[in-house]
Amino acid sequence: MPIRQPSATTVDPPGVPARRAALKLLDAVLRRGEALEAALAGATRGVAGADRGLAHAVAAEALRRLPDLDALIDAQTRQRLPDDAKARFALRIALVQALALGTPPHAAIATVLPLVDGGPRKLVHGVFGSVLRAGAQLPAIPTLPPETATRWRAAWGDAAVAAAARALAAPPPLDLSLKDEGGAAMLGGRSLAPLHRRLDDAGPVTALPGFGEGGWWVQDLAASLPARLIGAGAGTVLDLCAAPGGKTCQLAAAGWRVTAVDASESRLARLRDNLMRTRLVADVVRADLLDWAPPAAADAVLLDAPCSASGIFRRHPDVLHRVRPAQIAEMADLQTRLLARAADWVRPGGTLVYATCSLEPEEGEEQAGRFMAARLDFSLAPPAQGELPVAAAAQGWVRTLPGTLEADGGCDGFFIARFRRDR
Repeated sequence: MPIRQPSATTVDPPGVPARRAALKLLDAVLRRGEALEAALAGATRGVAGADRGLAHAVAAEALRRLPDLDALIDAQTRQRLPDDAKARFALRIALVQALALGTPPHAAIATVLPLVDGGPRKLVHGVFGSVLRAGAQLPAIPTLPPETATRWRAAWGDAAVAAAARALAAPPPLDLSLKDEGGAAMLGGRSLAPLHRRLDDAGPVTALPGFGEGGWWVQDLAASLPARLIGAGAGTVLDLCAAPGGKTCQLAAAGWRVTAVDASESRLARLRDNLMRTRLVADVVRADLLDWAPPAAADAVLLDAPCSASGIFRRHPDVLHRVRPAQIAEMADLQTRLLARAADWVRPGGTLVYATCSLEPEEGEEQAGRFMAARLDFSLAPPAQGELPVAAAAQGWVRTLPGTLEADGGCDGFFIARFRRDR
């Protein structure tokens, strides 16, 4: 699907640059398999600030509702449009605005027709009008992409798939991890665990009490669980794949001497910003963990391994469409190698925590099982009763799924296992 760029003498009408950027974002995710956030800078180059935000919002909502948008389009066409047809992309953008984002229909269609100049403008206009005249609506609960639903149903059952669809229906709450309990009262909201606040309709993060003072950082409750399993201490801890730094801040605030390691300089810049704002201290190292090694074994090691990230679909719906079995297998192989290296960096008697923000068993339960079979010098250390705000699985590790804490606003999908090095 070639995307037409305006010529040097062409100026898009108001509103069109945002929709053109949204088209580029959808193309990057659906055709090239890029992450939505990674594609944002390139897709919105030259687009003004407000339009940049609008482009992101339109693309993200279209990805959240994609199967249902496509069903509406297909119901009004005699021949099914190819998945990568520009007309289908334009219709997705127009319909999600009119049916989900509250854009007046005339504005929704007028701002996408220039995207198909020289192409099927009449088709796009006609299908859009037919959908609206039919009184079509998007379902209250979005439909998961069939491949994702099939994969998760096989792993977790129908209830988890239904809960995942419900989780897509509304923006998730904002979770904050606190440096200490001093500022909790000013933030309001509710607490689901020590040093945690959950806010609904929080507004701009930077306007919340305590932001400038560094009293907290944004971190989904599930993402805070791995560091909670290490707890407080005064020894040395390695935070591996540490950026953007939520776990580093947790560990530093809990008294540990932290070395935070990550391969991405841009992500480490965010980690350093978080440390500066919170006035917490850690040694920051840019390194590839397959090449790097610490000078000495640590009392604790936290490996939040690279993964498919399918567990963060509530905030990043692009993962529903990008993650495929081949990518899961590739990530699982990398995790196995990283886990083997990280284990060697734990002193006898020390703690190793392995975590992924994935809903794929290959990146969680199966990984832990292989590790325990290969490393008889480690044993699983299940969380004690009441240690975490969620229950451990019968095997002794922690798995959060769609539906976990749903009555309280839910949480991301995570796998966490804590091991002790016995010798």
